[in-house]
Amino acid sequence: MHTYSPQKFNLPMLKGISQKQVDVHLALYEGYVKFVNHIREQIQELSSDTDKNSYAISELRRRFAFEFDGMRMHEYYFGSLEGGAKNVPSESLLVKTVSEKYGDWEKFLTHFKTLAMTRGVGWSVLYYDPIGKTPHVVWVEEHHLGHLSGLPVILAIDMWEHAYMVDYVPADKKQYIEAYLSAVNWKTVEERFKATL
Repeated sequence: MHTYSPQKFNLPMLKGISQKQVDVHLALYEGYVKFVNHIREQIQELSSDTDKNSYAISELRRRFAFEFDGMRMHEYYFGSLEGGAKNVPSESLLVKTVSEKYGDWEKFLTHFKTLAMTRGVGWSVLYYDPIGKTPHVVWVEEHHLGHLSGLPVILAIDMWEHAYMVDYVPADKKQYIEAYLSAVNWKTVEERFKATL
């Protein structure tokens, strides 16, 4: 059976996000990977008697989406920070595409940040719809619910408290949002976007 392994991320020191915060957050990510594998193992074991274990298998299958999407969303999150902060060139295709919908790059960033300030926990996510040929910025409350079906994730910021509570109280999460976006390697985000075209 295939087993998932935690990805290793080449993360520099981040301005505004401490190494302790990063370490705590990476440990949580590794927990998602561990439980993805654990659930798959449990389903395999219980499948020796599907009649007897059908309820337990069904519940594990429901939980699998939560663990798997938690794993994958954190890979987008940390992957956007690899290699250090890099600006996106003003002539880039990503800038052009989001500017067409949101007015300009700064208006897009303002929209993304405003959505990230949504009350409660979740994710602010930039998707691209290759069929409709348009970007969408969407709030995803729980990472296994509310995704736009079939759309690739271009950028995701984790707004669950575990992502910032070592460094910021909830009232100061705006500072965390600014710190995260200033640390993003926009060249990586641009490459994700180009891969959807």
